[in-house]
Order: sequence, then structure tokens, then C-alpha cells
Amino acid sequence: MAALKEKRTCGQRCQDFGRFVWNPDDQTFMGRTPEKWVYISLYYVAFYVVMTALFILAIYVLMYTLSPYSPDYQDRLTSPGVMVWPDAYGEEGVEIFFNTSDKKSWSKMSNCLTHFLQPYNDSMQNQNSHTCTQGKYFIQTHFSGPHHTKWACPFTQSMLGNCSGIEDPTFGYADGKPCVIIKMNRIINFCPGNQTLGPYVNCTVLEGSDNVRGMEYFPTNGTIDLSYFPYYGKLAQPTYINPLVAVKFDMVKNRKVKIQCRVVADNIAHQNFYDPYEGKVEFCLTVSS
Repeated sequence: MAALKEKRTCGQRCQDFGRFVWNPDDQTFMGRTPEKWVYISLYYVAFYVVMTALFILAIYVLMYTLSPYSPDYQDRLTSPGVMVWPDAYGEEGVEIFFNTSDKKSWSKMSNCLTHFLQPYNDSMQNQNSHTCTQGKYFIQTHFSGPHHTKWACPFTQSMLGNCSGIEDPTFGYADGKPCVIIKMNRIINFCPGNQTLGPYVNCTVLEGSDNVRGMEYFPTNGTIDLSYFPYYGKLAQPTYINPLVAVKFDMVKNRKVKIQCRVVADNIAHQNFYDPYEGKVEFCLTVSS
């Protein structure tokens, strides 16, 4: 019968560990002599230096071959998304609800539009932008703008007419004739429509058509001029600003309507079941008194 292995005490175990850390007989530290520790340390230093250099080289080559002004591959979006302001989101999407007799209620909507239109200030836009030819795509093959950029066409707040907030800071919310602003999102190098007709916004009442007496578009006919296309990117066009369309609704008070505003153009889709905001936006508008 094999002899039972003698159980070692805690002190003996500590003594063995200390001998492992430094063995005076072999002059080794943790199983290796100081000379071998120098060799293995130099090896790993050289290994990680080489790996770091290869990583930096790979990143450098990648960044050198990529253009900072536009993406090499663009396969996520074929049609732009559409958004509406005031962006009052509820349980079922955008729900614009206000009471004409309650200033706190409608001022929340008008303040949202005032804040949204701050970058569209007339003097600011006319100072930072370029005079463009209306009705034509603004094709730019060279970076002729300041600091190696491309020019951007101005879109001023006053172009929104009665929905600009200049003459009526309430945007019509105080008297039950509210304005909403439709914005088409940016896609680099996207050119909507054809060479003569720009895209335009068309709003239809899906539910409660008797509750809307009429609607008015700003700019005229809700048209987005071709000179705002194509968009070349944030770095290439730092002064670019999205063109807008404002729609003023003449509402019957104490009624609710569901509205769809669509950007109409030859190559803007609007029937994507999986993306309800592609090419169009739906919202509910309720006016009470």
C-alpha cells in the first residue's frame, strides 16, 4: 500500500512559495535567471512594438485612401427621410395638440419653431452663403469656397412667408391656424426630381378631412428648388442648411385630423412599410379652444 502523502503546513507552503520567487541555490527569480528575464522582456517589448507599428500603419493606409469629404460606400439610404416640426412626439408618433385659449399650450409649439429657425436668420444666411441660380442643380466639381470648401445656397427664414415667425411670432397657433415645417433629410450626392422640376411637398388629410378648411404652402406650391442639390457633406459644405417647406392649416376648432405630408419627386420612395418616415411623415393635429 502506497504511503499516505504527508500533509504540509501553512508555513511550509509559504516557504516553498518564497523559494519559488527567489531560489538562492540556482540564483533564479520565479524559475528564470535574471539573464533569461532580460531576454524574454526584450522579446515582448520588440513584439508589441512591431504589432503597434503594424496597427498604426494599417490605420494610416486606410485613412490615406479614404476621402474625408464623402463616403466611399453609400448603401443605407436611397430615399431621404422626412421630419416635421414642432416635433411633439406622443404614443402614436407626432401629435401636435394645443389650446388657443391657453397661452402656455400653444407657446410651447411656437417656441419650438422659433428655436428651430434660428440658423435660418436672414442676415446670417446672406452673409455665409452663395448666390445661386434658381431652377438648376448646383453642381460643384472644385472646392472654390473659403478654406477649401464648396458653396451652399442660402435658405432664409423670410422665405417661409406667413409661417416664418417674423410677422407672426405665434406661427398661427394663437388663432387656430397653425404652421408646421417639413424638412427633408440630407443624402450626399442625392439629386431628386429631374433637371427642370424640383421636389415639392404635398399634404393630404388621412382622417378628418372636414376639419380642415384649407392649407397654404411656403414657399409657393411647397417647391424645394433644385439649387439646394446635391449635398456634398458636412466637411465639404459647412454652411449648408436644409431647405424647408412650411404648411399653414386653417383648422376647425375642437377637431382632430391626421395628416400625411409627402415629398414628391421621381426618385423619392414613400411606400416602404419598414420605414414610415421614408419620403413622407404622418402626424396628428388637434386644435381646441
